[in-house]
Amino acid sequence: MNIEIIKRTDEEAAEIIEKELNRQRNTIELIASENFASRAVMEAAGTILTNKYAEGKPYKRFYNGCENIDEMEMLAVERTKKLFGVEHANVQPHSGAQANMAVFLYALNQGDTILGMDLSNGGHLTHGSPVNFSGIYFNTVSYGVNEYGEIDYDEVEKLAKEHKPKMIICGASNYSKIINFKKFKEIADKTGAFLMADIAHIAGLIAGKVHPSPVGYADFITTTTHKSLRGPRGGIIMCTQEHAAGIDKALFPGVQGGPLEHIIAAKAIALKEAMQPEFKEYAAQIVKNAKALAKSLMDENINIVGNGTENHVMTIDLRKTDKTGKELADILEKIGITANKNTVPNDPKSPFITSGVRIGTPAVTTRGFKEEDMFEVGKIIASAISVWDNETALNNLRERTQKLCKKYPLYKD
Repeated sequence: MNIEIIKRTDEEAAEIIEKELNRQRNTIELIASENFASRAVMEAAGTILTNKYAEGKPYKRFYNGCENIDEMEMLAVERTKKLFGVEHANVQPHSGAQANMAVFLYALNQGDTILGMDLSNGGHLTHGSPVNFSGIYFNTVSYGVNEYGEIDYDEVEKLAKEHKPKMIICGASNYSKIINFKKFKEIADKTGAFLMADIAHIAGLIAGKVHPSPVGYADFITTTTHKSLRGPRGGIIMCTQEHAAGIDKALFPGVQGGPLEHIIAAKAIALKEAMQPEFKEYAAQIVKNAKALAKSLMDENINIVGNGTENHVMTIDLRKTDKTGKELADILEKIGITANKNTVPNDPKSPFITSGVRIGTPAVTTRGFKEEDMFEVGKIIASAISVWDNETALNNLRERTQKLCKKYPLYKD
């Protein structure tokens, strides 16, 4: 990245960018929804494509001069279809939330009932949270997880039969088990509901063949592109040809204006990267690293929701300690690890404090961490919990995190 170009125009902005670059280089990134995009992806996001307005679909734009834009967007569309094996893809969503909003606008009427995972149990804001559009404009029924941190599919079916939702949502922002899309489809068929699979967190794992795909089960599939898929910040909607025209219209002009064609170019490049054999190795390593980190923490008597993980994410459960998720996240940042406070199932604390911390392995895996490194990270986290107020001990832990950061340099030049 050429910060010198920015410096010529704005030294203050350049300085902030440089500070963030240094923070990322010197931090072990365990926020499960973050990753490090390739240089090619970042370069594409900063190209002259940002100059072009291109409202509408490729070859049906409202502006002239879109022939190159059309070609780039169709490249991203075709790569999405090939990578995930879908009939139709719309790569224009600015975010996962707007992708979900477009599906809602197409498939539902205001006041219809939706059945989604409860936010405090691992769901997402857009799956029916009362403070989100999905909970404000629609009647929400929520399912959660059992004492083992698993979705109780019998409970989901019971709720579906009782409340007759127009749409069932599967997918989560913090769920450590494999999602049974086939079972969700069976429940949706029994109750006449649409099925939407939000794969924002696991898209890279699905692309890398280490998690089952919802294709063939879900009516609508939405995803972000910046988490385990390791692309730019943005979203994608996938569906069968039956719903293609309606979905496209719901996105534009329904919820968006002009698409971000520079970001769509970056999506195209990330999708090509995800089609390479080494991406499958990367996805497999994400899961190996997550399992190693979970085992390391549990070996240190740290409770993990669901006693481990089957994918990329896990939640530290602090209810048996005198610590909160907010406190632990702050302490970890102090020693060079970023994570985020997160509720645990049936959390007695508020969402602003929480009894848990969510951690994941996509970003550190991109950086090059392997299982032995994750065992060291687990020991560092466990030590941070036990030496909470000891500044000398915390400084020693920071030295250990910095050693790992130097072992795996990020964006070397």
